[in-house]
Amino acid sequence: MELKLARAELDAKPKTISLEKIESTALKDGGKIFYFDRDNSHKQLIALVEYFENKGLSVYHRTVKYGLDENDYMYEVHIL
Repeated sequence: MELKLARAELDAKPKTISLEKIESTALKDGGKIFYFDRDNSHKQLIALVEYFENKGLSVYHRTVKYGLDENDYMYEVHIL
């Protein structure tokens, strides 16, 4: 599964990251916070959360709004 990381600039294209890369980073550091772009579907993020919960890790997922526009949001995922 490929997910899009949050954009650093509003007009930039989001970079992608694989599930394997997310897993290796989270396990290596003992926990990690990832920010994902709004272009990811909610269904993809729920699948990500379930994947790590099935591996015995704690996962916290929320939507972060950073502006007044409806499209000014990103997803925050804590993997512990």
